[in-house]
Amino acid sequence: MSTTGTLPGKKAKKSIREISPIDVYSLLPRTNCKECGESNCMAFATRVVNGELTLSACPPLHTIEYSKEHESLSALMAPPVRAVTIGTGEPAVIVGGKYVLQRHEFTYHNPTPVAIDVNDLMTDDELLARVRQISGFSYNYIGRTLKLNAVAVRSCSGDPGLFGAAVKKVAAVTDLPLILCALDPVVMAAGLSEIREQRPLIYAATEQNWKAMADLALEFHAPLAVFAPQDLPLLRSLVRTLLAYGVTDLVLDPGTVSEGGLAQTISTFTAIRTLACRQFDELSGFPLMGVPLTVWTGGEISEDVLKWREATTASMLLSRYSDLLIMHSLDGWVLLPQLIWRFNLYSDPRKPVSVEAGVKAFGRPDRDSPVLITTNYALTYFTVESDIKAANIDCYLIVTDTGGLSVESAVAGRYFTADAIASALKEYGVGDLVNHKTLIIPGLSARLSGETEETTGWKILVGPKDSSGIAVYIRERWSAES
Repeated sequence: MSTTGTLPGKKAKKSIREISPIDVYSLLPRTNCKECGESNCMAFATRVVNGELTLSACPPLHTIEYSKEHESLSALMAPPVRAVTIGTGEPAVIVGGKYVLQRHEFTYHNPTPVAIDVNDLMTDDELLARVRQISGFSYNYIGRTLKLNAVAVRSCSGDPGLFGAAVKKVAAVTDLPLILCALDPVVMAAGLSEIREQRPLIYAATEQNWKAMADLALEFHAPLAVFAPQDLPLLRSLVRTLLAYGVTDLVLDPGTVSEGGLAQTISTFTAIRTLACRQFDELSGFPLMGVPLTVWTGGEISEDVLKWREATTASMLLSRYSDLLIMHSLDGWVLLPQLIWRFNLYSDPRKPVSVEAGVKAFGRPDRDSPVLITTNYALTYFTVESDIKAANIDCYLIVTDTGGLSVESAVAGRYFTADAIASALKEYGVGDLVNHKTLIIPGLSARLSGETEETTGWKILVGPKDSSGIAVYIRERWSAES
């Protein structure tokens, strides 16, 4: 096999930013049937180009009559980075599917799954306990549940029997997608035979074993990782060979080196993603795998230092442009920064994260309970909610629609105003809930107090700037006022 490759000479297709709604509209049925929920086909086309809807939302497009148009649209809207599915059913994860290099250009799709490793040398109790811990890992962040997404089963023994048995045990206690890690095709076959229908990721094809691994990928209809550490020409050559062989669902692992080699690792990841998104290089247009787990293969050193290195390596890879991570540590302080950063990185930059506006009741409020108000920025709301619940306060909280802006930003941008507060009080019938007309506004909106009193006719109290002070404020101020 050749280990050299040349860069593509010219673009293969338009970038997503060059596709116009007219390009999509011209291939739609153009019946204006409204089955997609939009008023007409042009509105649908616009939202598809903006990444707000997918082609699946147009039922007529998926009929035999429009099969050619559907095929053309699918090709037109295909991302430069192929989307690859690992696993089956609801727990399956999709990696890749990226349209752009930078998040602000469009938005990132398919959040990076985080897999945690187990190995075939663990005792049954160790193995099952770790898998259950992986499956049960959960954290609530501004109303969203953050979880781990896959289990990577590593062959440390090199024994087909032990590896197959470990894979079988893992599959029996979790429905998370699996990544099978073995460079020996015989060992890999033993693992695959235990989960024939579960579509695990095969890790990995190398210069030495690519043909045997490709045969397994085709036999088991499973995606295949391609591993060529710190050798981009070899990686491209392997991809070219595997595509010609008929394996199309590929994941690229260009190697992960932490500490002294981290800069080169990030540079390689960036180069591959740039080739895919800017030069439309088909050999680079596949999901990238980062393996922060490799920090544990170094010399003897403190576990805390290794965990810190794994955490920093994972964060860097998430930012530059890993579509899948394999990690080792299950410590919350290592994993939560990755899961929270992933959540923020994959939110739509055009749409602030918000909650539904309205009146929320906490505890058992009565007609003498305090009334507070805040904005519908998710982080603001869930922070206030958490502080109210922690303090066991019986109260009403008005959540105003500020377009997902925080209190300070909404006040500065004139989204949180005296008129907006007056409208919320009227719209949600707050006056009918309580006997009084006293409203507590956030401390960061203190400058609105006078105008709000004049506009609403309510007495305005300025609450604490930080919601952590609500408990003391209610105890000292509300009791005195009431």
